[in-house]
Amino acid sequence: MRKVPITEDDSRKIANQNYNTYISEGIDSHQSTQVAPSQLLQPFSEELEHQLICRFQSVKEQLIDHLGQPFYADAGFILYQGDLIDLLNKLSHSNLCIDLTVTSPPYNIGKEYEKPMVIEEYIAWCAKWMNQIYQVTTPKGSFWLNVGYLEVPDKGLCVPIPYLLWDKSPFYLLQEVVWKYGAGVSTKYRLSPRNEKWMFYVKNNQDYTFNLDEIRDPNVKYPNQKKNGKYRCNPLGKNPSDVWDFPKVTTGKKRSSKERTGHPAQFPLGVVQRVIKASSNPTELILDPFAGSCSTGIAAIGLGRLFLGFEIRPDYCEMAVARFQKFQEEKKNSSTYIQQSLF
Repeated sequence: MRKVPITEDDSRKIANQNYNTYISEGIDSHQSTQVAPSQLLQPFSEELEHQLICRFQSVKEQLIDHLGQPFYADAGFILYQGDLIDLLNKLSHSNLCIDLTVTSPPYNIGKEYEKPMVIEEYIAWCAKWMNQIYQVTTPKGSFWLNVGYLEVPDKGLCVPIPYLLWDKSPFYLLQEVVWKYGAGVSTKYRLSPRNEKWMFYVKNNQDYTFNLDEIRDPNVKYPNQKKNGKYRCNPLGKNPSDVWDFPKVTTGKKRSSKERTGHPAQFPLGVVQRVIKASSNPTELILDPFAGSCSTGIAAIGLGRLFLGFEIRPDYCEMAVARFQKFQEEKKNSSTYIQQSLF
């Protein structure tokens, strides 16, 4: 990444190269997230395309029988407008099972899309739908839950939500992953928050889908290092660890991410792409019961999975459909460019 020099008045400590390494070394130029990571835009093989079409038709028919007509359904992307408790209950009476759930619920912090609850009510509500998700998950399935912080009156201001929810369902909590990012809220009387958590649950801790080779990090400092004559590191790269550094979906006139929608709490495609690659396989069914702008849906479709989303707000459903259609057009244009390049 290209370093950008900074010119400042060094009479101020933070602008003096003796104290600030950014001044002495320069800063990395801003790289906003793209409309979609390049891997999500790659064409599929004819065989996978055929498998996806057949599975989509079968899944859609079963969903219509139990959940009714969807808000939108096309090319493996199925979205229902309604309350997740009701929709999950109906889904539990079908023969369909979910291979992976990836979602981020409201944090109960007063956002425009949520109804504030007392802490006990919020925990009970989360426990209800977490248990419902467990009931519709395949035996080898997983559940990745993205959560942040909330205030517990008279107890704490920034209480990590995992402390409140980690054991509120039959799922087995395999691991907590820290999502670290640069931009965020600035504070004066406490440290500025720069991370959220992903709780990695599995249904069966002895037998679950985990494709480590699909998410290995090739950025190895000493790739040719050996021990007893053998290379120390896997040729595909290292395990990315449980601390993930992905930029947030940013706003602002000059720094806004290209994938940005009008949703106020959008997580980046890069994060959910890694989750889906690690914990599912092509043609499997991915659920997001708090679909929002459908980042989970875009990543799932781009990786050759089927997507089922629930979203209670019709305006967010409209936003998600428009985003999906834009993504499909982008993927079509990308495939056309690749074909023209080959010939």
